[in-house]
Amino acid sequence: MDTGSEEKKAGAGSSTTASLHDNTVSPRDDRRDRGKILHEAIPHASHSKWVKPEGRPSPVDIIEKTHEGRIAELAPLRWGRMLISPFTFYRGTAAIMAYDLATTPATGVRVQACGDCHMLNFGAFATPERNIIFDLNDFDETLPAPWEWDLKRLAVSFVLGVRDNGLKDKYAQGAAEAVAKAYRKKMAEYSKKSILDIWYDRIDWEAVIQKTSDPELQKKIKAKTEKSMKRTIQGHYFPKMSELHDGRYIFKDNPPALYHLKGEESEKFREDTLAAFQQYRSSLQDDKQRLFDRYKLSDVAIKVVGVGSVGTCCAVALMLAPDTEPLILQLKEAKASVLEPYAGKSEFENHGQRVVAGQRIIQSASDIFLGWTKFSDGRHFYLRQLRDGKIKLEPELWDGPRMQEIAEVMGIVLARAHARSGDAAVISGYLSDESTFDEAIGSFAMAYADQAEKDYEEFAAAVRSGRLPVAEDLGL
Repeated sequence: MDTGSEEKKAGAGSSTTASLHDNTVSPRDDRRDRGKILHEAIPHASHSKWVKPEGRPSPVDIIEKTHEGRIAELAPLRWGRMLISPFTFYRGTAAIMAYDLATTPATGVRVQACGDCHMLNFGAFATPERNIIFDLNDFDETLPAPWEWDLKRLAVSFVLGVRDNGLKDKYAQGAAEAVAKAYRKKMAEYSKKSILDIWYDRIDWEAVIQKTSDPELQKKIKAKTEKSMKRTIQGHYFPKMSELHDGRYIFKDNPPALYHLKGEESEKFREDTLAAFQQYRSSLQDDKQRLFDRYKLSDVAIKVVGVGSVGTCCAVALMLAPDTEPLILQLKEAKASVLEPYAGKSEFENHGQRVVAGQRIIQSASDIFLGWTKFSDGRHFYLRQLRDGKIKLEPELWDGPRMQEIAEVMGIVLARAHARSGDAAVISGYLSDESTFDEAIGSFAMAYADQAEKDYEEFAAAVRSGRLPVAEDLGL
Protein backbone atom coordinates (compact mmCIF):
# COMPACT_ATOMS: atom_id res chain seq x y z
CA MET A 1 0.00 0.00 0.00
CA ASP A 2 1.09 3.61 -0.37
CA THR A 3 -0.11 7.14 0.19
CA GLY A 4 -0.47 9.89 -2.35
CA SER A 5 2.85 11.47 -1.29
CA GLU A 6 4.63 8.14 -1.81
CA GLU A 7 2.92 7.83 -5.21
CA LYS A 8 4.23 11.24 -6.19
CA LYS A 9 7.74 10.49 -4.97
CA ALA A 10 7.86 7.23 -6.90
CA GLY A 11 6.54 8.68 -10.15
CA ALA A 12 8.05 12.14 -10.41
CA GLY A 13 11.17 12.30 -12.51
CA SER A 14 11.54 8.51 -12.59
CA SER A 15 11.34 5.86 -15.26
CA THR A 16 8.46 4.12 -13.48
CA THR A 17 5.85 2.81 -15.91
CA ALA A 18 2.19 3.32 -15.07
CA SER A 19 0.66 -0.14 -15.20
CA LEU A 20 -2.37 -2.05 -14.00
CA HIS A 21 -2.12 -4.89 -11.49
CA ASP A 22 -3.23 -8.48 -12.01
CA ASN A 23 -6.62 -8.71 -10.31
CA THR A 24 -7.17 -12.42 -10.90
CA VAL A 25 -4.37 -13.96 -8.84
CA SER A 26 -6.36 -14.74 -5.70
CA PRO A 27 -9.94 -15.63 -4.72
CA ARG A 28 -12.53 -12.87 -4.51
CA ASP A 29 -12.94 -13.12 -0.72
CA ASP A 30 -9.20 -12.82 -0.18
CA ARG A 31 -9.10 -9.67 -2.27
CA ARG A 32 -12.04 -8.21 -0.38
CA ASP A 33 -10.20 -8.90 2.89
CA ARG A 34 -7.18 -7.09 1.48
CA GLY A 35 -9.42 -4.07 0.96
CA LYS A 36 -10.56 -4.25 4.57
CA ILE A 37 -6.94 -4.27 5.71
CA LEU A 38 -6.29 -1.19 3.58
CA HIS A 39 -9.26 0.45 5.30
CA GLU A 40 -7.59 -0.04 8.66
CA ALA A 41 -4.30 1.39 7.39
CA ILE A 42 -5.86 4.33 5.52
CA PRO A 43 -9.07 5.34 7.35
CA HIS A 44 -11.89 6.88 5.35
CA ALA A 45 -11.59 10.07 7.37
CA SER A 46 -8.09 10.63 5.97
CA HIS A 47 -9.68 11.49 2.63
CA SER A 48 -11.75 14.32 4.05
CA LYS A 49 -9.06 16.96 4.41
CA TRP A 50 -7.43 19.20 1.89
CA VAL A 51 -4.22 20.89 2.97
CA LYS A 52 -2.37 22.99 0.45
CA PRO A 53 1.09 21.39 0.17
CA GLU A 54 4.15 23.40 1.05
CA GLY A 55 6.01 24.66 -1.98
CA ARG A 56 2.96 24.26 -4.22
CA PRO A 57 3.72 26.08 -7.50
CA SER A 58 1.64 29.05 -8.53
CA PRO A 59 -1.44 27.86 -10.44
CA VAL A 60 -0.63 30.43 -13.13
CA ASP A 61 2.85 28.96 -13.53
CA ILE A 62 1.39 25.47 -13.94
CA ILE A 63 -1.18 26.69 -16.45
CA GLU A 64 1.43 28.51 -18.53
CA LYS A 65 3.66 25.44 -18.53
CA THR A 66 0.82 23.28 -19.88
CA HIS A 67 0.62 25.57 -22.92
CA GLU A 68 4.23 24.92 -23.90
CA GLY A 69 4.35 23.16 -27.26
CA ARG A 70 0.80 24.22 -28.14
CA ILE A 71 -0.33 26.66 -30.83
CA ALA A 72 0.80 29.95 -29.29
CA GLU A 73 -1.80 32.16 -30.97
CA LEU A 74 -4.61 30.10 -29.42
CA ALA A 75 -3.50 30.84 -25.85
CA PRO A 76 -5.77 33.93 -25.53
CA LEU A 77 -8.71 31.77 -26.60
CA ARG A 78 -7.88 29.18 -23.96
CA TRP A 79 -7.44 31.79 -21.23
CA GLY A 80 -10.70 33.43 -22.25
CA ARG A 81 -12.69 30.22 -21.99
CA MET A 82 -11.14 29.48 -18.60
CA LEU A 83 -11.92 33.00 -17.36
CA ILE A 84 -15.69 32.60 -17.70
CA SER A 85 -16.11 31.15 -14.19
CA PRO A 86 -14.36 29.00 -11.58
CA PHE A 87 -16.25 26.04 -13.08
CA THR A 88 -14.83 26.56 -16.58
CA PHE A 89 -11.43 27.34 -15.06
CA TYR A 90 -11.52 23.95 -13.31
CA ARG A 91 -12.19 22.23 -16.65
CA GLY A 92 -8.86 23.52 -17.95
CA THR A 93 -6.73 22.78 -14.90
CA ALA A 94 -6.38 19.00 -14.76
CA ALA A 95 -2.62 19.51 -14.40
CA ILE A 96 -3.05 21.55 -11.22
CA MET A 97 -5.29 18.95 -9.63
CA ALA A 98 -3.01 16.10 -10.69
CA TYR A 99 -0.23 17.76 -8.68
CA ASP A 100 -2.55 18.18 -5.72
CA LEU A 101 -4.12 14.72 -5.83
CA ALA A 102 -0.67 13.16 -5.70
CA THR A 103 -0.30 14.61 -2.19
CA THR A 104 -3.58 13.11 -0.90
CA PRO A 105 -4.06 9.65 0.67
CA ALA A 106 -4.45 6.71 -1.73
CA THR A 107 -4.73 2.96 -1.26
CA GLY A 108 -2.30 2.16 -4.05
CA VAL A 109 -4.98 0.21 -5.94
CA ARG A 110 -4.88 1.31 -9.57
CA VAL A 111 -7.46 1.42 -12.34
CA GLN A 112 -7.41 2.75 -15.87
CA ALA A 113 -8.20 6.28 -14.75
CA CYS A 114 -9.92 8.88 -16.91
CA GLY A 115 -7.42 11.43 -15.58
CA ASP A 116 -9.72 14.41 -16.12
CA CYS A 117 -12.94 13.20 -14.57
CA HIS A 118 -15.29 16.16 -14.29
CA MET A 119 -19.03 16.18 -14.97
CA LEU A 120 -18.78 17.61 -18.49
CA ASN A 121 -16.59 14.72 -19.58
CA PHE A 122 -19.65 12.48 -19.36
CA GLY A 123 -22.32 12.34 -22.01
CA ALA A 124 -24.75 10.31 -24.08
CA PHE A 125 -23.83 8.94 -27.49
CA ALA A 126 -24.81 6.29 -30.01
CA THR A 127 -23.04 2.93 -29.96
CA PRO A 128 -22.02 1.19 -33.20
CA GLU A 129 -25.35 -0.67 -32.88
CA ARG A 130 -27.04 2.77 -32.67
CA ASN A 131 -28.23 2.33 -29.10
CA ILE A 132 -27.84 5.42 -26.89
CA ILE A 133 -25.74 4.95 -23.77
CA PHE A 134 -24.38 7.23 -21.06
CA ASP A 135 -20.66 7.06 -20.33
CA LEU A 136 -17.38 8.90 -19.96
CA ASN A 137 -16.39 10.54 -23.23
CA ASP A 138 -13.02 12.26 -22.79
CA PHE A 139 -9.76 10.37 -22.33
CA ASP A 140 -6.95 12.77 -23.18
CA GLU A 141 -5.35 12.22 -19.76
CA THR A 142 -6.13 8.51 -19.28
CA LEU A 143 -3.49 6.45 -17.48
CA PRO A 144 -3.32 3.65 -14.88
CA ALA A 145 -3.55 5.56 -11.60
CA PRO A 146 -5.20 5.46 -8.14
CA TRP A 147 -8.99 5.12 -8.37
CA GLU A 148 -9.45 7.83 -5.74
CA TRP A 149 -8.13 10.51 -8.07
CA ASP A 150 -10.98 10.26 -10.59
CA LEU A 151 -13.58 10.12 -7.83
CA LYS A 152 -12.28 13.20 -6.07
CA ARG A 153 -12.03 15.25 -9.28
CA LEU A 154 -15.59 14.32 -10.22
CA ALA A 155 -16.94 15.22 -6.77
CA VAL A 156 -15.23 18.63 -6.85
CA SER A 157 -16.67 19.37 -10.28
CA PHE A 158 -20.16 18.98 -8.82
CA VAL A 159 -19.43 21.41 -6.01
CA LEU A 160 -18.23 24.01 -8.53
CA GLY A 161 -21.13 23.22 -10.87
CA VAL A 162 -23.67 23.75 -8.10
CA ARG A 163 -22.03 27.01 -7.09
CA ASP A 164 -21.90 28.12 -10.73
CA ASN A 165 -25.68 27.75 -10.83
CA GLY A 166 -26.03 29.93 -7.73
CA LEU A 167 -27.37 27.07 -5.60
CA LYS A 168 -26.83 26.52 -1.89
CA ASP A 169 -23.77 24.69 -0.61
CA LYS A 170 -25.95 22.02 0.97
CA TYR A 171 -26.67 20.83 -2.56
CA ALA A 172 -22.97 21.03 -3.42
CA GLN A 173 -21.95 18.77 -0.57
CA GLY A 174 -24.97 16.56 -1.18
CA ALA A 175 -23.98 16.06 -4.82
CA ALA A 176 -20.35 15.31 -3.91
CA GLU A 177 -21.48 12.73 -1.36
CA ALA A 178 -23.95 11.27 -3.88
CA VAL A 179 -21.06 10.61 -6.30
CA ALA A 180 -19.15 8.68 -3.63
CA LYS A 181 -22.18 6.82 -2.30
CA ALA A 182 -23.29 5.64 -5.73
CA TYR A 183 -19.73 4.63 -6.59
CA ARG A 184 -19.42 2.67 -3.34
CA LYS A 185 -22.73 0.84 -3.74
CA LYS A 186 -22.16 0.02 -7.41
CA MET A 187 -18.63 -1.21 -6.71
CA ALA A 188 -20.10 -3.54 -4.09
CA GLU A 189 -22.36 -5.00 -6.79
CA TYR A 190 -19.46 -5.40 -9.20
CA SER A 191 -17.37 -7.10 -6.52
CA LYS A 192 -19.83 -10.02 -6.70
CA LYS A 193 -20.14 -10.18 -10.50
CA SER A 194 -18.09 -12.14 -13.00
CA ILE A 195 -15.46 -10.41 -15.08
CA LEU A 196 -17.54 -10.79 -18.24
CA ASP A 197 -20.72 -9.49 -16.59
CA ILE A 198 -18.83 -6.35 -15.59
CA TRP A 199 -17.41 -5.97 -19.09
CA TYR A 200 -20.80 -6.28 -20.79
CA ASP A 201 -22.57 -3.87 -18.44
CA ARG A 202 -23.60 -0.45 -19.73
CA ILE A 203 -25.81 2.46 -18.69
CA ASP A 204 -28.68 3.18 -21.09
CA TRP A 205 -29.49 6.84 -21.68
CA GLU A 206 -33.20 6.15 -21.33
CA ALA A 207 -32.61 4.89 -17.77
CA VAL A 208 -30.77 8.13 -16.99
CA ILE A 209 -33.68 10.18 -18.32
CA GLN A 210 -36.16 8.17 -16.26
CA LYS A 211 -34.10 8.84 -13.13
CA THR A 212 -34.72 12.57 -13.54
CA SER A 213 -37.64 13.32 -11.23
CA ASP A 214 -38.47 16.71 -12.80
CA PRO A 215 -41.13 16.05 -15.51
CA GLU A 216 -40.36 19.27 -17.39
CA LEU A 217 -36.64 18.54 -17.47
CA GLN A 218 -37.42 15.02 -18.66
CA LYS A 219 -39.36 16.46 -21.59
CA LYS A 220 -36.51 18.82 -22.48
CA ILE A 221 -33.95 16.02 -22.39
CA LYS A 222 -36.11 13.72 -24.52
CA ALA A 223 -36.71 16.49 -27.05
CA LYS A 224 -33.00 17.28 -27.23
CA THR A 225 -32.22 13.59 -27.63
CA GLU A 226 -34.62 13.23 -30.56
CA LYS A 227 -33.21 16.37 -32.15
CA SER A 228 -29.61 15.22 -31.70
CA MET A 229 -30.27 11.81 -33.22
CA LYS A 230 -31.82 13.45 -36.28
CA ARG A 231 -28.72 15.58 -36.78
CA THR A 232 -26.79 13.12 -38.91
CA ILE A 233 -23.50 13.81 -40.64
CA GLN A 234 -25.18 13.33 -44.04
CA GLY A 235 -28.22 15.46 -43.41
CA HIS A 236 -27.05 18.11 -40.95
CA TYR A 237 -23.34 18.54 -40.19
CA PHE A 238 -22.02 18.04 -43.72
CA PRO A 239 -24.32 20.69 -45.29
CA LYS A 240 -23.80 23.01 -42.32
CA MET A 241 -20.01 22.75 -42.13
CA SER A 242 -18.99 22.45 -45.79
CA GLU A 243 -19.29 24.19 -49.15
CA LEU A 244 -18.40 23.41 -52.75
CA HIS A 245 -15.27 25.33 -53.79
CA ASP A 246 -13.60 24.88 -57.20
CA GLY A 247 -15.28 21.52 -57.65
CA ARG A 248 -14.21 20.21 -54.23
CA TYR A 249 -16.05 20.15 -50.92
CA ILE A 250 -14.21 22.03 -48.18
CA PHE A 251 -15.04 23.20 -44.67
CA LYS A 252 -16.56 26.66 -44.24
CA ASP A 253 -14.21 28.87 -42.25
CA ASN A 254 -15.76 30.00 -38.97
CA PRO A 255 -12.87 31.42 -36.91
CA PRO A 256 -11.80 31.09 -34.21
CA ALA A 257 -13.60 27.74 -33.85
CA LEU A 258 -12.99 26.37 -37.37
CA TYR A 259 -10.46 27.66 -39.91
CA HIS A 260 -7.92 26.66 -42.56
CA LEU A 261 -4.22 27.25 -42.27
CA LYS A 262 -2.77 29.71 -44.78
CA GLY A 263 -0.98 29.07 -48.05
CA GLU A 264 1.80 26.48 -48.09
CA GLU A 265 1.15 25.66 -44.44
CA SER A 266 -2.35 24.49 -45.37
CA GLU A 267 -1.13 22.25 -48.18
CA LYS A 268 1.59 20.76 -45.96
CA PHE A 269 -0.96 19.99 -43.24
CA ARG A 270 -3.10 18.22 -45.83
CA GLU A 271 -0.11 16.17 -47.05
CA ASP A 272 0.88 15.32 -43.47
CA THR A 273 -2.67 14.17 -42.76
CA LEU A 274 -2.70 11.93 -45.83
CA ALA A 275 0.63 10.39 -44.82
CA ALA A 276 -0.56 9.90 -41.22
CA PHE A 277 -3.66 8.08 -42.47
CA GLN A 278 -1.48 5.10 -43.37
CA GLN A 279 -0.56 4.41 -39.74
CA TYR A 280 -4.06 5.36 -38.59
CA ARG A 281 -5.54 2.78 -40.96
CA SER A 282 -3.34 0.04 -39.48
CA SER A 283 -4.64 0.89 -35.98
CA LEU A 284 -8.18 -0.05 -37.04
CA GLN A 285 -9.65 -3.55 -37.05
CA ASP A 286 -9.47 -5.35 -40.41
CA ASP A 287 -13.13 -4.81 -41.27
CA LYS A 288 -12.93 -1.13 -40.33
CA GLN A 289 -9.86 -0.75 -42.56
CA ARG A 290 -11.98 -1.93 -45.47
CA LEU A 291 -14.67 0.56 -44.50
CA PHE A 292 -12.17 3.41 -44.18
CA ASP A 293 -10.76 2.63 -47.65
CA ARG A 294 -14.08 3.56 -49.22
CA TYR A 295 -13.56 7.22 -48.27
CA LYS A 296 -11.09 9.74 -49.68
CA LEU A 297 -9.83 12.93 -48.07
CA SER A 298 -11.54 16.05 -49.44
CA ASP A 299 -10.42 18.67 -46.91
CA VAL A 300 -8.80 19.17 -43.50
CA ALA A 301 -9.05 22.22 -41.23
CA ILE A 302 -8.23 23.29 -37.68
CA LYS A 303 -11.13 22.96 -35.24
CA VAL A 304 -10.76 24.34 -31.71
CA VAL A 305 -12.62 22.31 -29.10
CA GLY A 306 -13.20 22.27 -25.35
CA VAL A 307 -11.26 24.20 -22.74
CA GLY A 308 -8.27 22.14 -21.66
CA SER A 309 -7.60 21.03 -25.26
CA VAL A 310 -7.39 24.54 -26.69
CA GLY A 311 -3.96 25.10 -28.21
CA THR A 312 -3.23 21.48 -28.96
CA CYS A 313 -3.54 20.69 -32.65
CA CYS A 314 -7.16 19.63 -33.16
CA ALA A 315 -8.52 19.26 -36.66
CA VAL A 316 -11.35 17.81 -38.70
CA ALA A 317 -10.98 15.81 -41.89
CA LEU A 318 -13.79 15.70 -44.44
CA MET A 319 -13.87 12.28 -46.07
CA LEU A 320 -16.12 11.51 -49.04
CA ALA A 321 -17.22 8.23 -50.55
CA PRO A 322 -18.84 7.90 -53.98
CA ASP A 323 -22.21 9.69 -54.30
CA THR A 324 -20.85 12.39 -51.93
CA GLU A 325 -21.39 10.30 -48.81
CA PRO A 326 -19.55 12.15 -46.00
CA LEU A 327 -17.55 10.99 -43.03
CA ILE A 328 -16.06 13.63 -40.73
CA LEU A 329 -13.12 12.53 -38.61
CA GLN A 330 -11.76 14.51 -35.69
CA LEU A 331 -7.99 14.50 -35.19
CA LYS A 332 -6.79 15.43 -31.70
CA GLU A 333 -3.19 15.86 -30.71
CA ALA A 334 -2.25 13.67 -27.75
CA LYS A 335 0.44 14.80 -25.35
CA ALA A 336 1.70 13.10 -22.20
CA SER A 337 -0.99 12.64 -19.54
CA VAL A 338 -0.91 15.17 -16.71
CA LEU A 339 -0.85 12.16 -14.37
CA GLU A 340 2.50 10.84 -15.65
CA PRO A 341 4.79 12.83 -13.29
CA TYR A 342 2.95 11.24 -10.35
CA ALA A 343 1.72 7.83 -11.56
CA GLY A 344 4.54 6.90 -13.95
CA LYS A 345 5.08 7.03 -17.68
CA SER A 346 2.69 5.45 -20.15
CA GLU A 347 3.62 2.04 -21.49
CA PHE A 348 2.80 3.37 -24.96
CA GLU A 349 5.33 5.36 -26.94
CA ASN A 350 2.54 7.01 -28.94
CA HIS A 351 0.22 9.04 -26.73
CA GLY A 352 -2.54 8.67 -29.30
CA GLN A 353 -2.35 4.94 -28.70
CA ARG A 354 -2.38 5.60 -24.93
CA VAL A 355 -5.66 7.49 -25.31
CA VAL A 356 -7.23 4.88 -27.59
CA ALA A 357 -6.17 1.92 -25.44
CA GLY A 358 -7.45 3.64 -22.30
CA GLN A 359 -10.74 4.59 -23.93
CA ARG A 360 -11.34 1.04 -25.11
CA ILE A 361 -10.78 -0.22 -21.56
CA ILE A 362 -12.95 2.39 -19.84
CA GLN A 363 -15.82 2.91 -22.27
CA SER A 364 -18.55 0.33 -22.64
CA ALA A 365 -18.74 1.00 -26.40
CA SER A 366 -16.30 2.99 -28.53
CA ASP A 367 -16.42 4.59 -31.97
CA ILE A 368 -15.66 2.20 -34.83
CA PHE A 369 -13.22 4.74 -36.31
CA LEU A 370 -11.25 5.21 -33.08
CA GLY A 371 -7.54 4.91 -33.86
CA TRP A 372 -4.18 6.62 -33.57
CA THR A 373 -1.30 7.89 -35.69
CA LYS A 374 1.81 10.06 -35.78
CA PHE A 375 2.69 13.06 -37.95
CA SER A 376 6.07 13.50 -39.64
CA ASP A 377 7.02 16.20 -37.13
CA GLY A 378 6.65 13.71 -34.27
CA ARG A 379 3.27 14.83 -32.93
CA HIS A 380 0.92 12.09 -31.76
CA PHE A 381 -2.79 12.02 -32.64
CA TYR A 382 -5.89 9.98 -32.11
CA LEU A 383 -8.92 10.01 -34.41
CA ARG A 384 -12.63 9.38 -34.05
CA GLN A 385 -15.85 10.44 -35.74
CA LEU A 386 -17.06 13.97 -35.10
CA ARG A 387 -20.39 14.23 -33.29
CA ASP A 388 -21.59 10.70 -33.95
CA GLY A 389 -24.96 10.79 -32.21
CA LYS A 390 -23.59 12.79 -29.28
CA ILE A 391 -25.87 14.42 -26.73
CA LYS A 392 -24.23 17.08 -24.58
CA LEU A 393 -25.25 17.66 -21.00
CA GLU A 394 -26.71 21.01 -19.92
CA PRO A 395 -25.83 21.42 -16.22
CA GLU A 396 -27.02 25.04 -16.30
CA LEU A 397 -30.57 23.60 -16.31
CA TRP A 398 -30.09 21.52 -13.15
CA ASP A 399 -31.36 22.66 -9.79
CA GLY A 400 -30.10 21.25 -6.47
CA PRO A 401 -32.07 17.97 -6.45
CA ARG A 402 -31.26 17.35 -10.13
CA MET A 403 -27.56 17.88 -9.44
CA GLN A 404 -27.71 15.14 -6.83
CA GLU A 405 -29.59 12.82 -9.17
CA ILE A 406 -27.08 13.12 -12.01
CA ALA A 407 -24.21 12.92 -9.51
CA GLU A 408 -25.51 9.52 -8.48
CA VAL A 409 -25.65 8.37 -12.10
CA MET A 410 -22.09 9.52 -12.77
CA GLY A 411 -20.86 7.76 -9.64
CA ILE A 412 -22.37 4.55 -11.01
CA VAL A 413 -20.79 5.10 -14.43
CA LEU A 414 -17.39 5.76 -12.87
CA ALA A 415 -17.63 2.57 -10.80
CA ARG A 416 -18.37 0.61 -13.96
CA ALA A 417 -15.42 2.20 -15.75
CA HIS A 418 -13.04 1.40 -12.89
CA ALA A 419 -14.33 -2.13 -12.36
CA ARG A 420 -13.43 -3.01 -15.96
CA SER A 421 -9.72 -2.55 -15.25
CA GLY A 422 -9.38 -2.49 -11.47
CA ASP A 423 -10.11 -4.90 -8.65
CA ALA A 424 -13.71 -4.36 -7.62
CA ALA A 425 -13.35 -6.75 -4.68
CA VAL A 426 -10.39 -4.89 -3.16
CA ILE A 427 -11.95 -1.47 -3.74
CA SER A 428 -15.31 -2.58 -2.33
CA GLY A 429 -13.62 -4.16 0.66
CA TYR A 430 -11.93 -0.85 1.33
CA LEU A 431 -15.11 1.20 0.91
CA SER A 432 -17.18 -1.12 3.17
CA ASP A 433 -20.90 -0.65 3.80
CA GLU A 434 -20.41 2.49 5.86
CA SER A 435 -21.19 6.03 4.75
CA THR A 436 -17.98 7.40 6.26
CA PHE A 437 -16.20 7.40 2.91
CA ASP A 438 -19.05 9.29 1.21
CA GLU A 439 -18.92 11.96 3.92
CA ALA A 440 -15.13 12.21 3.64
CA ILE A 441 -15.34 12.81 -0.11
CA GLY A 442 -18.03 15.43 0.44
CA SER A 443 -15.81 17.29 2.89
CA PHE A 444 -12.79 17.06 0.62
CA ALA A 445 -14.76 18.29 -2.39
CA MET A 446 -16.01 21.36 -0.53
CA ALA A 447 -12.52 22.23 0.72
CA TYR A 448 -10.84 21.67 -2.63
CA ALA A 449 -13.50 23.66 -4.46
CA ASP A 450 -12.55 26.58 -2.20
CA GLN A 451 -8.94 26.08 -3.32
CA ALA A 452 -9.99 25.99 -6.98
CA GLU A 453 -11.83 29.28 -6.51
CA LYS A 454 -8.70 30.84 -4.96
CA ASP A 455 -6.65 29.55 -7.90
CA TYR A 456 -9.21 31.08 -10.25
CA GLU A 457 -8.84 34.47 -8.55
CA GLU A 458 -5.06 34.29 -8.97
CA PHE A 459 -5.58 33.37 -12.62
CA ALA A 460 -8.05 36.25 -13.11
CA ALA A 461 -5.53 38.64 -11.54
CA ALA A 462 -2.91 37.47 -14.06
CA VAL A 463 -5.39 38.24 -16.84
CA ARG A 464 -6.11 41.71 -15.44
CA SER A 465 -2.39 42.45 -15.19
CA GLY A 466 -1.90 41.60 -18.86
CA ARG A 467 0.27 38.56 -18.15
CA LEU A 468 -2.34 36.32 -19.79
CA PRO A 469 -4.03 38.01 -22.77
CA VAL A 470 -7.63 37.04 -23.46
CA ALA A 471 -9.40 36.78 -26.83
CA GLU A 472 -12.55 38.82 -27.38
CA ASP A 473 -14.25 36.15 -29.51
CA LEU A 474 -14.26 32.83 -27.65
CA GLY A 475 -15.88 30.90 -30.48
CA LEU A 476 -18.52 29.36 -28.21
